[in-house]
Amino acid sequence: MRNWLNWLAPGTAPTAYVTHPECSLHSMGLHHPESPDRLAAIQDRLIAAGLWDHLLHVEAPLVEREQLALVHPPRYVDALEQLSPASGIVHLDPDTAMCPDTLRAAQRAAGAVVKATDLVIAGTAANAFCAIRPPGHHAESQRAMGFCFFNNLGVGIAHAISRGIERVAVADFDVHHGNGTEELFHDNPKVMMVSTFQSPFYPYSGETPLGPNMHNVGLKAGSRGEEFRNAVEQHWLPALTEFKPQMIFISAGFDAHREDEMASLGLVEDDYAWVTARLVEIAAVYGQGRIVSVLEGGYDLSALGRSVEAHLRVLSGL
Repeated sequence: MRNWLNWLAPGTAPTAYVTHPECSLHSMGLHHPESPDRLAAIQDRLIAAGLWDHLLHVEAPLVEREQLALVHPPRYVDALEQLSPASGIVHLDPDTAMCPDTLRAAQRAAGAVVKATDLVIAGTAANAFCAIRPPGHHAESQRAMGFCFFNNLGVGIAHAISRGIERVAVADFDVHHGNGTEELFHDNPKVMMVSTFQSPFYPYSGETPLGPNMHNVGLKAGSRGEEFRNAVEQHWLPALTEFKPQMIFISAGFDAHREDEMASLGLVEDDYAWVTARLVEIAAVYGQGRIVSVLEGGYDLSALGRSVEAHLRVLSGL
């Protein structure tokens, strides 16, 4: 890979793009919406848009068991290892299944967020985007669900706190509520979560926050950019300003896009660029610009690629 650290002007750092080929080996069946084609669609779009060569490309390591243990009890990790099939597909629930490559992919996905966290804290990268699958924000401490096995973002947050970050904010704009992230951190004063999601909708949670550090805004089916932006301006930004996060993690789900048939919201690329810019502004004021963005949902391949492009253009300042 070309070393963009030498290409950029002194004092600046690139946006890291953290992924691994093994993330594309996980498959839950030919017609499952959470498919390996998602990562290929993102890469193709970034190349076509001219962004690919401006990113710092980093290979995701396998997560360490000690890092997983910050949010997932060892017995849960052991159970997933025992369920991992030698062949075929094993369903954990109607939506969530493991193939022989799933566990390695999940270990790479969680490892990517840990690596991105280290890069951003060290200043090697200005911020980072983790192009990973399986996603993670539905995974609870002891339960896989909603296409998710490990709570990738949660592992990264816990790692950041172990590295000395005292106030971490989560911004989740996936069309589904990040129930797993809320379950992990609702009683942790070092973490605050702001989120939007379609409601009522899977996983049918979020309307009643589990703790005072959870700022959830449910959006009715058919809501578009105006309603989303109002939620961010009226609920997210005041909460973030009061909290003064030293680092922001983004659960970047793009399935609220109007072309995504997974749900019924009507966001477009400009909405994702807009909310990314607001989060960049908060991070610049309180957190030295530190942001780690983690791919969650987004199932219309064209809309996903375009939305990630818009998101990364803002993160990278291009």
